[in-house]
Amino acid sequence: MSTSRTTPWTTFGGDLHLDLTERRAAGAGLRAALEDALREAVQEGRLAPGTRLPSSRALGEDLGIARNTVVEAYGQLTAEGWLSSRQGSGTTVARRAVPSPAVRPTRPQTRRPAARYDLTSGRPDLSLFPRTAWLAAARRALATAPHEALDYSSPLGRLELRQALTHYLARVRGVRTDPDHLLVCTGVTQGLGLLCAALRERGARALAVEEYGLPPQHAIVRAAGLTTVPVPLDADGARVDRLDARAGAVLLTPAHQYPTGAALSAERRAEAVRWAREQDRYVIEDDYDGEFRYDRQPLGAMQALDPERVVYAGTSAKSLAPGLRLAWLALPDALVEPVARLKALADTMSPVLDQLTLAELITSGTHDRHVRRCRLHYRRRRDQLVAALAEHAPHVRVTGIAAGLHAVLQLPPGSTPEPELLARARQAGLSLNGLSWHRAPALPPADTPPALVIGYATPPEHTFPAAVRALCELLREA
Repeated sequence: MSTSRTTPWTTFGGDLHLDLTERRAAGAGLRAALEDALREAVQEGRLAPGTRLPSSRALGEDLGIARNTVVEAYGQLTAEGWLSSRQGSGTTVARRAVPSPAVRPTRPQTRRPAARYDLTSGRPDLSLFPRTAWLAAARRALATAPHEALDYSSPLGRLELRQALTHYLARVRGVRTDPDHLLVCTGVTQGLGLLCAALRERGARALAVEEYGLPPQHAIVRAAGLTTVPVPLDADGARVDRLDARAGAVLLTPAHQYPTGAALSAERRAEAVRWAREQDRYVIEDDYDGEFRYDRQPLGAMQALDPERVVYAGTSAKSLAPGLRLAWLALPDALVEPVARLKALADTMSPVLDQLTLAELITSGTHDRHVRRCRLHYRRRRDQLVAALAEHAPHVRVTGIAAGLHAVLQLPPGSTPEPELLARARQAGLSLNGLSWHRAPALPPADTPPALVIGYATPPEHTFPAAVRALCELLREA
């Protein structure tokens, strides 16, 4: 007879696991084992005060033990105060004071208190996320999706999204691809890691990176077993004429160099592609904010120059929200199989419902309207920042093209050193990064005047004016 069961109690409204086997094996009698099991369930809170227990007959049948054994166990626990029994009302868990859990000592504060104004770069204004439109698109997508859409599917991603992206990227960014060469991934972070792993399989040992970039990306490259080889920058973007022969590929941000803000010139785009062809290498084009250019039409993706040598990486993190974790790679034919195989090993596939929703958002035209709205919003913010600096801190120069969600503020020689300036910013309740934080790890510190990278998209709308005032006050004294 087994006495280890999950017992369904109609009076309890759920199941409760009572295991008498171990207690019997330890030498306890059947009644004592039942008492211990019930007592423990009350102590641990699995049986809350006021819960009505099953009748002695019902519990005996469920556990395969005699009714009298249950009656005696109930009586003992009632006498101890664990249960309460009243004629005509059955047996319930007694309402009794439950001791509060021991208070753990508070650990010392290790994190800095949150800043009043967040001007770090890399995030959009999350209040712009089109909640109503996203919810409507999700309903339409789920209502029309076939049952098999919820099953395991290709590591490349749902065909609906890959088809929608094929047309969207061709129309908006000039990307030349098709659904069979697109892979949906969990952010550009994952996409870069997959690419680095695939390149290492092909024999690569190093990846060329721009001398200023995103430190987490540099960490991803190193985690994949590749070393980073910095490429110098100037006003026309990366100096691709200085590409190192050791690199199996180069990671570029050609439309809007992150973070300096330069656009890679047409001549250098062509030169980078020529290097990839001649050296049997690849260019990874991180088009992180290519949809946001304010002074002219956005530059098209350089992937169109040679889809077999340029990997295009795009994302919804800036146009919608980073929390969606949706990005995509347009892959050369030779990289489709290895990257898809590595994606399958990483997490099988990206979340299906969000893919279907984004596909619906794109094909319905809602995504285009949302991006246009965001473009106007961020252009207005950038204009406000530039105007405020011109009035209150005219010695500070805004560098780079009018694009994206951030700006670099260059201070003149002799200004307050960058570390001291960042310390003052923290004291003033401002969270921001200096340009030096973005410098490639293989390089020594640059002997240049201090500069700040300001994410003007990050603050919510109601705090943006105050954030700009606080920034100008900081720079006025720099």
